[in-house]
Amino acid sequence: MTENIGVLGTKSARRSGVERVVNAPLPTVYGKFQAIGYLDHDRGDEQVALVYGDIDSDGVLTRLHSECLTGDAFGSQHCECGDQLAAALRAVVAEGSGIVVYLRGHEGRGIGLLAKLRAMALQAEGLDTVEANLALGLPVDARDYGVAAGILRDLGVSSVRLMSNNPRKRESLVQHGIEVAETVPLLIEPCENNITYLRTKRERLDHVLPHLDAVAHWS
Repeated sequence: MTENIGVLGTKSARRSGVERVVNAPLPTVYGKFQAIGYLDHDRGDEQVALVYGDIDSDGVLTRLHSECLTGDAFGSQHCECGDQLAAALRAVVAEGSGIVVYLRGHEGRGIGLLAKLRAMALQAEGLDTVEANLALGLPVDARDYGVAAGILRDLGVSSVRLMSNNPRKRESLVQHGIEVAETVPLLIEPCENNITYLRTKRERLDHVLPHLDAVAHWS
């Protein structure tokens, strides 16, 4: 695996429209990662994989994290995204190796930042996250994980232990040729501000969130 994440130019290949552009050390509060930047030639998005330690080809602890400006940067309690990102980074460091692929272009399950904010405004009026997207004439979930699969292949990964509560994410990776050896739950303690959103994810989007039963008293 060492040869796959060398300096720029050591191994730059296009697979599924994904081109590796740069590799740089990224010290963080969680640990020292390698930030490997990619260009998605199909969509024009710039992507990044944070790699920790010496990864193998099989059973790599992996998180595919959809971009969420409000949660990741601003600490929004409307969702659990920021906490999930932090938990995933801690998990790969604790494991000793792993990957967090940060997927830009996935804001608001693929509808974009402004559309997501419009959907959040509708949710404040009483719609759930699914109803809000549909009321705006937008898809419930427009995300595609082909670019993530391309990044994993470029990193020499053939199978992952996927940190996710979303079975559709697992199904999409498998469809794109990446084996999911195990699904690792990434459960974040809910709060009063996101419990309705999380229940909707469980009831309407099939997310596996058994811990919500413990907070059934919240309205």
